[in-house]
Amino acid sequence: MGCFFSRRRKPAQGGQQQQQGAGQDAAAGEQKAPQYSWDLRDKIDPKDYTFSGLKNETVGRLPGKVAGQQFVIQDCEDCRIYIFDHSATITIDDCVNCQIFLGPVKGSVFFRDCKDCKCVVACQQFRTRDCKKLEVFLCCATQPIIESSTGVKFGCFQYYYPELALQFKDAGLSIFNNTWSNIHDFTPGENNWGLLPETAVIEDYVPLPSSEELKAVRVSTDAAKSIIPITQGQRQKNSDESCLTVFFAGDYTTANARKLIDEMTSKGFQLVQTKEVLMKEEDAHRVFQQSALEFISLLEKGPVVALEFNGDGAVEQCQSTINEVFSGTKSQLESLAVEASMCRLGMPQRLGADSSCMDILASSDLQSEAYKNSVRADLDKYLEK
Repeated sequence: MGCFFSRRRKPAQGGQQQQQGAGQDAAAGEQKAPQYSWDLRDKIDPKDYTFSGLKNETVGRLPGKVAGQQFVIQDCEDCRIYIFDHSATITIDDCVNCQIFLGPVKGSVFFRDCKDCKCVVACQQFRTRDCKKLEVFLCCATQPIIESSTGVKFGCFQYYYPELALQFKDAGLSIFNNTWSNIHDFTPGENNWGLLPETAVIEDYVPLPSSEELKAVRVSTDAAKSIIPITQGQRQKNSDESCLTVFFAGDYTTANARKLIDEMTSKGFQLVQTKEVLMKEEDAHRVFQQSALEFISLLEKGPVVALEFNGDGAVEQCQSTINEVFSGTKSQLESLAVEASMCRLGMPQRLGADSSCMDILASSDLQSEAYKNSVRADLDKYLEK
C-alpha cells in the first residue's frame, strides 16, 4: 500500500512576471475608459449665469466671465446690473425699478413682466411682453418687438469700453445695423411706445457702476466714443435733402465710414441711419444706374456699408468731404445724391415724410409678414410657459 502526494511546483520567474504583466494590462484596460470631447469641457454652473431674487444690490459680470453663455435675470428689485460681456440669449423676468446694462447678445433679449426699468441693450432681437414703463437705449439688428406693453421708450445705444468692439464681433453683430426706433407693436395702442428725448443723457438713466470690481471696466457714454454710431432713426428730419454714401468692402471700410460720420456730423448734418448689407447686382443697377457696371466687381468683396445724412446742402457737402478726406486713399466709395424730395431709383420716386433714401438697400425682409409671423410664433412659445 502506498501513499501518493504532489507538491505544487513554483512557477518559473519569467512566467510569474508574465502573469503579473497580464494582470496589470487588464487593470489598465479597465481604468482607461473612453473620453469624449464633451467630457473635457469645463462644467457650467447655472448659478454663475443667473441673477435671481436680488434687492437693492449692484452686481455684474466682467469681460470674459460670460463668454457667450445664456444668462437669466429674474425677480430683482431696485438693483443695478451690468453684463460687460457678450452672451447667447438673456431673459429678464419680473424685475422692478432696475437699471440694467447688457453687452452684445447674439440672439434675443426678452423682457417679461417688468416695470420701471431703465436699460442699455445690444442684441440681435429685442422683445417685451407685459411690461410697463421701460426706457431702453437700444442697438438691435432686427425690428424690435413689443407686445402687451405700455410706456416703453427707446433711444439709440451709446456706450464704450475697450472690450466692447470685439464683443460685438464675437456676438456676430454689425455696429452699422441698428433699427432701434423701427418698433413693431403686436398689440397697438396710443401710449404703448415712443422715443426718448434726443437730449437724453444716458447716465441719468443707467449710471456708471459704483462697485470697485465693476469700476475696473473703463466705461464712457461720450457720444464721440460710442461703438455704435448715434443715429436719428424715426425722428423728424431737419431737411428734405438727404445723401446716401456707400462704402464697398475693404481693409479700411469701418474706419473710413466712421471718419465720414465724424466729418459730416461735426458740420451739423444728421446721421439718419446706417446699414451693413450684401448688395446684389440688381441693387447696384437700381442705385448707381449708368455707373453700375463700374461697381459690380466690388460687390464680390463683401457687404457694403451705407450711411444716410440729412440737412440742407448735405449732397454737396458730402461729395466735397469725400473728395477732400479720401482723395488718394485706398477706400472705394460712391456718393448717391437724393435731392429735395426726389429719389432717383431708376425712375424718379417721391419720398414721403416717413420714407428714406436707405430704402434702396431693401431691408424689406425685416418688415415682411413672414418675419413678423416667425416672431409671433416664437412669442407664442413663451406664452405657453
